[in-house]
Amino acid sequence: MEQVQQTEKQNKSRFTTKTLAKVAVLTALSAILYIVPWLKFSLPMLFPAFLDIQFSELPALIGGFSMGPIAGCAIIVIKCLIKMPMTSTMCVGEIGDIIMGIAFVLPAALIYKNHKNIKGAVLGMLAGMASFAFVGIFVNWLVLIPFYAMFLDGGWNTIIGMVSTIYPGVTQQSFFTYYLFLGVLPFNLLRGILVSLLTFLLYKRVSPILHI
Repeated sequence: MEQVQQTEKQNKSRFTTKTLAKVAVLTALSAILYIVPWLKFSLPMLFPAFLDIQFSELPALIGGFSMGPIAGCAIIVIKCLIKMPMTSTMCVGEIGDIIMGIAFVLPAALIYKNHKNIKGAVLGMLAGMASFAFVGIFVNWLVLIPFYAMFLDGGWNTIIGMVSTIYPGVTQQSFFTYYLFLGVLPFNLLRGILVSLLTFLLYKRVSPILHI
């Protein structure tokens, strides 16, 4: 009996060590995708130039599918904490990215955890995309834009100037209508689609490694 308990403890320890190692590797990849400028790109003809397409949620989503929602959310949080010493937004941007990243990964991983098949993966990613886009509206409306309006040189004039080339008729009064529904919503849906497609293409290839 004691030998069985000892073996179970050793297996649990190895599992914990392996899981931490996998989370660390995926977090490093996520942080690289999040921090390195040339791994991001903008679509200035469609969206304001400061909205970057980046894929740092990809390792977190893969981690969430393979190790569960807690692991996926941990990757999101830690990659943002890694970037915070380099912040240019007093960590407000990184906090917004934590909220939005968890909104993407958590529902996707929870659904897949209970339905581990292609249908579950697709439903999870669709739920994650919808949550990501919906939460992104509120994060920008209630947190990010008020912060930038308060602390940027020029305040609202600077913000409006940054979007006026793509939304020529924008004013402070109409800003949120233009920016949230013509910018943030379709932009985050596009980001969610791209990350989900890459996850769908890559997960089965990397899954055997993550389940060793």
